[in-house]
Amino acid sequence: MPSANTYYQDPRPVRRKRRRRRRRSVPVLLSLIVLIAGGIALLRRSAAPEAGGIPAPDYVQEDFLTVNPYSRPGDELKTIRGVVIHYVGNPGTSAQANRNYFESLKDGADGTYASSHFVVGLEGEVIQCVPLTEIAYASNSRNEDTVSIEVCHPDEDGAFAPESYESVVKLTAWLCETFRLDPESDVIRHYDVTGKICPKYYVENEDAWEQLKDDLASRIAEDKAAS
Repeated sequence: MPSANTYYQDPRPVRRKRRRRRRRSVPVLLSLIVLIAGGIALLRRSAAPEAGGIPAPDYVQEDFLTVNPYSRPGDELKTIRGVVIHYVGNPGTSAQANRNYFESLKDGADGTYASSHFVVGLEGEVIQCVPLTEIAYASNSRNEDTVSIEVCHPDEDGAFAPESYESVVKLTAWLCETFRLDPESDVIRHYDVTGKICPKYYVENEDAWEQLKDDLASRIAEDKAAS
C-alpha cells in the first residue's frame, strides 16, 4: 500500500485533497471495526464467570484431594462447557468413602487414575473433591472442559436414592446457572462420552434420564423465577 507521502506528489491540488480524504476513510473505518470488535470481546471476557471466584453453595462440603498425578493432577480447567453425571458402581458406599478412595490413589500403587469434582452421597450430602479451576480424572476426553459428578446408589441397578436425586438436580442446576450451560445439551452421561454403561440406571432406562433432565430444567426455571 503506498505511503501517505505518495499523495502529496499529485500535481492536481483539488483532486489530491479529495483523494486523501477518500483513501483515509478506509483505514479509519477499519480501525473503528477493530475497536468495536475488541470492545465486544472484552465485554464477553468480563462477563464470563471465573470458577475460582465463585464459592460453592452452602450444602457442599469441601474436602479436596491432595495434589498428585493419579487423582488430582492440578491441571487447569480452562473452560467449562458441560456437566457429566456418573454413578460410583459400588452399591451402598458413602460419599466420604468414595472421596477417600480417590485420595488413596495418590501413591500410584495400582496405576489407577480416577477422581471427580463432586460426589453425591446416599443421604444427599455433597463432597467436593477437586476445585472447579482444575480438571478431574472422570470423563476421558471431556475431562478438559467439563465438571464431573459421581453419585452413590443403594442398589446394583444404580438408581439414585430420592435424597441423592434431589441433590444431583440441585447441584447440576447451580452449575448450569453459574456457567451458562444448556441443561438439554450440556448435561450428559459418562455413557455419552465413551459408551460406558454409566450411570447404569440412567443408561438402561432412557425415560429416567429424560425425566432427570426435565426435572433439572424445571429447577432452573424455578430458580430464575425466584431471583
